[in-house]
Amino acid sequence: MGAAEAALAYPLNPPRGSAALQAAAVAGAVAGFMAVTWLVGWRQGLLWALGVGFGIALSGASFGFTTGWRVWITRRDPTGMLAQFVGIAVAMLLSVPLLGAHPELQGADGPLSVSLIVGAFLFGAAMQVADGCGSGTLYKAGLGHPVSLAVLPAFVAGSFLGASQLPAWLALGALPPVSLPERFGVPATLLGQLGALAILAAWMWFRRDPHCTSQWQGPAVWIAAIALGLLGTANLIVAGQPWGIVYGLGLWGAKIVQALGVDLSHNAFWGLPTQQAQLHATVLADNTSVTDLGMLFGAMIPALRSGRACPQVTLPWRGWVGSVAAGLVLGYTSRLAFGCNVGAYFSGIATGSLHGWVWFACAFAGSMLGVRARNWLGIGG
Repeated sequence: MGAAEAALAYPLNPPRGSAALQAAAVAGAVAGFMAVTWLVGWRQGLLWALGVGFGIALSGASFGFTTGWRVWITRRDPTGMLAQFVGIAVAMLLSVPLLGAHPELQGADGPLSVSLIVGAFLFGAAMQVADGCGSGTLYKAGLGHPVSLAVLPAFVAGSFLGASQLPAWLALGALPPVSLPERFGVPATLLGQLGALAILAAWMWFRRDPHCTSQWQGPAVWIAAIALGLLGTANLIVAGQPWGIVYGLGLWGAKIVQALGVDLSHNAFWGLPTQQAQLHATVLADNTSVTDLGMLFGAMIPALRSGRACPQVTLPWRGWVGSVAAGLVLGYTSRLAFGCNVGAYFSGIATGSLHGWVWFACAFAGSMLGVRARNWLGIGG
């Protein structure tokens, strides 16, 4: 077991957190909802609440996209990946018919580009080194994990830089987005994608190590998977777009750069009229940002209850350096690949975007490399 993993190997009966702190965290979440609603309206308030829900579901069940992939690669434990498939299936069964009936809703459609292939592969490798994708980095930072707290600023910087250079990457070659519901219809998309997920799940189940004890015990991970599917659908309804992570982080970076006096109006991406409008509006007006902020806050609530907040971590120096560098790569490549495990993989497949499947294949290949890099950096696990 690696150093970082050992730090998260909590006892079976961890000490309960302070009831007063738990109550304060819940009260803070409610106060956040009221403040966001007062400042920018009901829709953003609801998105804050959904973000809190995402944080609770992810943190409460230690639901990790990155960890789920890694334990399958290293231990042949399919539990985490099967839970991801369940969450995607729940979101898909609700989202694809909604998209078919309401064309004003937007799916997570990304172009099939060189940047998608390169970005997803490198993202898959980097997320294993950083021990978190977009959602994993956010919710672990929210519960006070020191590695994720170090990775998050680098992720923000990388996301800003990746967006800034995205037009140049797209010039290397790109095909238009392919929406499977628009191309083949809602029933065929549901049958085809559910069938693909079922085949993958069956293959993993038969290839599992029957002697491996899963780190996810009990129903919590399955409840979280269903909750994420429902919350993701609610995000589509309220925001008009699927659940995403990385655009908000890039926008935070751009706002910081702008506050430092840098003129972004001539940048090929941030100079676009829609981006300029976002840069001159409050961060709470951005749908992705407000759910990201809610997720940061929501993650602390179950962590305080279970006594898992602010764990201590011991890493060798190259592990810290590697994790922060991986955070920069995560942010940069997630913009090239049009999302992370949430925006591209989870929401992409759940809304019937072909790029979600391409992202999944490329990122998983990258993760196999990233698992080896963890060992070299002394992170292990």
